[in-house]
Amino acid sequence: MIQISLIQSTAVTLMDKAAIEIPDDYLGGLRQAAAVEDGDLSSFVLQAMLENYEAAKEDRRAMCGDTGCPRWYVKVANEATIEGGPVALEAALRRATAEATNGVPLRPNRVHPLWRTDHDNNVGINAPEIEFAFEPDGDWIDLTTVHKGGLFGTDYRMLFPSDGIEGIKRFYLDSLVAFGKRGLSCQPAIIGIGLGGSKDTCMVLGKRAACLRTVGDRNPDPGIAKLEEEFKELGNSIGMGAMGFVGKSMVIDCHIEVGFCHTGGMQMSVHAFCLSSRRACARIHSDGRVEYRTDPNWFTPYQRRETVEWPATQPSRKSA
Repeated sequence: MIQISLIQSTAVTLMDKAAIEIPDDYLGGLRQAAAVEDGDLSSFVLQAMLENYEAAKEDRRAMCGDTGCPRWYVKVANEATIEGGPVALEAALRRATAEATNGVPLRPNRVHPLWRTDHDNNVGINAPEIEFAFEPDGDWIDLTTVHKGGLFGTDYRMLFPSDGIEGIKRFYLDSLVAFGKRGLSCQPAIIGIGLGGSKDTCMVLGKRAACLRTVGDRNPDPGIAKLEEEFKELGNSIGMGAMGFVGKSMVIDCHIEVGFCHTGGMQMSVHAFCLSSRRACARIHSDGRVEYRTDPNWFTPYQRRETVEWPATQPSRKSA
């Protein structure tokens, strides 16, 4: 059984790591962008951010004054048991969020939308977001925290099958230009695209594509993987660089996730993560071991399954 005290202490550590330590995959992508950027102001921003990351790690301080909106992604293996159950798990993550807000510290960004009530701990109604997924094997849980900017950098449009790939490209470019010209995101960033599903599923897929996949990772569908490469290049060809200045380093990588949708539509969402790409993960085993990492490994074959039954859970012909 996985102890609640271990979940909470691990979660506090993850909040610290996410706020301070840039994942190596993103840092490598940022350095590659800085190496080819020739826009004066864009180059200045990139170099300043790289220096800031080193200073943040050395001083153990948050890399950005706006630490975004902390959120949690929890993956539970099928044989895992949690002390107190899922309600206790959620409470532990809320306590960890409040503790880290005071301890790291994080900026207390969460307020009531109407009354602007602020508890100074990033906890409130439906905050922090906690999303769950499951895996068929194992007795562990994965915790991933993402500190994502909570203001802009997101757009949605209902496309139609006749719009095709060209329509997807148009909306993608429309979104990036708006993000850059209007200051709606902090780029360069990992861009996530959600295609299909219902509107809410489409938005979730796009955000997960931006926040839960690493730089260089490709969708296992060869056609989608090709689009990801093309969209990365396309996003860096519009003349915008860091923070919307003139340049060619707007997209560190592009990730696309899909969901089956209504036959008459083709929903699409576009999400920019953040120039401070803040995520941290840990696997907690039932024997008390904790393994920290920066790759959430969220989109497993099980998460992308399209069959009614998962093959490993189907009875064999002989036993049937």
